[in-house]
Amino acid sequence: MPQHTQTDDFDQTKAYQPQEEEGTAFFDDGREIDLLHFVYSHPSIEEIRGSPQGVLKAIDEYGRTKKYLMNVGDDKGRIVTDLIADRKPQVMVELGGYIGYSAVLFGDAVRKAGGKRYFSLERNPEFAAVIMSLVELAGLSEIVKVVVGSSADSIKRLHAEKRLEHIDLMFLDHYKPAYTTDLKLCEHLRLVTPGSVLAADNVIKPGNPPYLEYVRSSVAKKRHQYTAAKTNGVDTGGFGDRWKNQYQKREGEEKLSTEVKGNPHLLYDSGLVHSFEPTGVPDGIEITRCVGEVDDEQDGMASSKTQSS
Repeated sequence: MPQHTQTDDFDQTKAYQPQEEEGTAFFDDGREIDLLHFVYSHPSIEEIRGSPQGVLKAIDEYGRTKKYLMNVGDDKGRIVTDLIADRKPQVMVELGGYIGYSAVLFGDAVRKAGGKRYFSLERNPEFAAVIMSLVELAGLSEIVKVVVGSSADSIKRLHAEKRLEHIDLMFLDHYKPAYTTDLKLCEHLRLVTPGSVLAADNVIKPGNPPYLEYVRSSVAKKRHQYTAAKTNGVDTGGFGDRWKNQYQKREGEEKLSTEVKGNPHLLYDSGLVHSFEPTGVPDGIEITRCVGEVDDEQDGMASSKTQSS
């Protein structure tokens, strides 16, 4: 598959404040509401209104001068905006909206590419309110729709309401163990089919081995796992406690969607694009294209191509 290779060194002048150490809160400690006050009291607020780039610049300013924000950032964001320009999705979905950085950046790119809808799924109602406020400030309310609730429940509800019938491009940046289970749910509902493209953040930091194994597996291997498994193979054992229990304070024990096992017949072409967190820490985005659906056993022995840039 075509690869977007990030070869430049990170520009330290644009680095966010460091992410807080283990045992210290790095989100949901009031900084998200503080960000809203920062943006709306900004000396350039009148220039920011109606400007997606102005909103993003103000968010970045807060992340660089005040507190760390777990945004996709400029470097990794460019990988996805290039993908949007190339793919020209009519419908894009993001799982995990946080404070709206990606919704503003990618929603604007989808609009420029002629797309119709950008769904931002966010489980925390306070974060969702921040997203909606910044999306409105950026002038993107007509295309960006914020959906509050768990990712699996929101996907099923949007599908049942016929508001979401196919996903052209999906950005995964939410609870890390849910990447695989939510992808399988989308496969099961036939929201992800040949032609769909996935962009998964944080596959290096903190990493997501179960997701990478799934999108890089052959159809034959997925068929075997599908037949053998009673559920869709939920396993949080490969994630550190910081990420496994990331939302436990507010939400309690995470409940993943385990009732479906996906569609093992889908053939993926998947590869890693290296980049950086907004702090300058190395990270990457896995770009996965659904390139076919294999019906017979002989073709099922084909492996999805895996490349690394």
